[in-house]
Amino acid sequence: MLGGPDRWRFYRLVGREIARSVRAASARLTAPPDILARVRVTGLIIAPHDLRTSDATFADDIYAGLFVFAGRSLAVSGGSPFDYTPPSPEWAEVLYGFGWLRHLRAADTALARANARAFVADFIAGRGDPALARPTPVAARRLISFLSQSPLVLEGADRTFYQNFLRNLAKSARELEHDLRQGVPPQWRLLAAVALCYAGLCCDGIQPILKRATRILSRELDRQIMADGGHRSRDPRFAMELLLDLLPLRQSYLSRSVDPPEALLRAIDRMLPLLRLLRHADASLSHFNGMGATAADHLATLLVYDGTLAQPLMHAPLSGYERLEGGRLVVVADVGAPPPLAFSRNACAGTLSFEMSSGPQRIVVNCGLPESGAELRRLARSTPAHSTASVADASSSHVLAGTGWWGERAAADWVSRRLGPILLHGPSEVKSERFTDAGAEVLAARHDGYVRDHGIVHERRWRLIGAEGRLEGEDAFLRAGNRHRPEEVAIRFHLHPSIVISPGPEGGLALALPLGEVWDFRAEGADVAIEESVYFAGLSGARRTDQIALHLRVGEGARVSWSFSRRAAAPAA
Repeated sequence: MLGGPDRWRFYRLVGREIARSVRAASARLTAPPDILARVRVTGLIIAPHDLRTSDATFADDIYAGLFVFAGRSLAVSGGSPFDYTPPSPEWAEVLYGFGWLRHLRAADTALARANARAFVADFIAGRGDPALARPTPVAARRLISFLSQSPLVLEGADRTFYQNFLRNLAKSARELEHDLRQGVPPQWRLLAAVALCYAGLCCDGIQPILKRATRILSRELDRQIMADGGHRSRDPRFAMELLLDLLPLRQSYLSRSVDPPEALLRAIDRMLPLLRLLRHADASLSHFNGMGATAADHLATLLVYDGTLAQPLMHAPLSGYERLEGGRLVVVADVGAPPPLAFSRNACAGTLSFEMSSGPQRIVVNCGLPESGAELRRLARSTPAHSTASVADASSSHVLAGTGWWGERAAADWVSRRLGPILLHGPSEVKSERFTDAGAEVLAARHDGYVRDHGIVHERRWRLIGAEGRLEGEDAFLRAGNRHRPEEVAIRFHLHPSIVISPGPEGGLALALPLGEVWDFRAEGADVAIEESVYFAGLSGARRTDQIALHLRVGEGARVSWSFSRRAAAPAA
């Protein structure tokens, strides 16, 4: 059941989406005839480069009839994967996006080419579920994949297959053009524009689309990429995947002797340094707002294109991320407010959470977003799944859920179908500042996400002393508003699965790292406990791990201090 403020926020959201639908319908009625309806793809001019790395051993799984996508697997026993029920929606998105064709291309065998052509022929012939293939992000990924992997698919193909392939490219372009006029969510608009720019550059016969697609791409990049390089969704994974498409798109413009739009060049230059801010020395990104397991090879490929190779960005105020670094120690913190509603389908309730690493070893982490599973993804987005404080085991931001009476439930379902599981409510005010104090890097932040329901403001301070290998922190819980009943508070520090935790000296905890370092954890002002946790962002799937939990009861206010410090030397085995 929605409370009063959330209910009115929800009604305003429904009103905006209805208005957007009406504007889109009006635009379709008054729009000029579809330029794509008058032309057809008559040939392919170039095949864009795919920056995503490939694994030729994937072809062996295909030969064996095993399709492993998004953490789920399906054995087809010699049949077509399009004839089976997908094990998860995320698995289906990967299948119908056809990005996996690059693995067959890496095998570079006649059998791999024949397999790739057979799967594409199955899809073009109508096998599979059209509803799973139709969503804008899936259609955009498939169009780019078909263009990028056209040398694989078309080598040795007969004329009938070639013509059917060209007709499918034109059909996909028409569908994406239609989606843009439908008023799809902004991230989908951007993906559709990218795919249509590829089509205009790579296909002979639909060049008229390029001018309009370039104009839309420029507008969306200027709207969605902020001045500090972050995407408005605050989702590192979306930003990384977008860059993997924007860089080859820039080269495709140059290959056709067409000047890339300035907005494209600006976006690339801004986005690469922000990825460095979020990167740890183990070549993975911090687990904030939709980020799960990092494809380290993809990230390394992207960072080769970054001209600022010396130092990463430390301060991204618009994106809401901060980086503290000293010696081997790196801390990355989320000090930003939730993204706008339309961009929040993967956003997490992790305000004031952080991750810490020492050299290539992650120590404190967030749980990260799993690749599949609606319920698991919901749990992973909650505040308790992050290394921050939660009040009464509640989240500081709330995902849109079913409401009381049938009309609200129907409206919530409609909005969720359009925008996904968005965050309806979260902190309205998040402030942060950073400074240097006696040689230490200090970051202080606060948010009001618990004021409305619990009357508590959460403040957190990090103090990094790199020369000593020490991170000091303090969490303060200040009373605000009209609610002053005592509240149960938990401060969580989720640990990487490779960390071995045990009781330490003087009532503290000892953290043993695989590379030999030993760290001490101490806290004052709360009860310390070792509890179970789960790490969703492992490359091999979810893994059990531990968390340090500090429990306290907040009446009129409370402060808790804590520290992680590296011992001068690791004890002998």
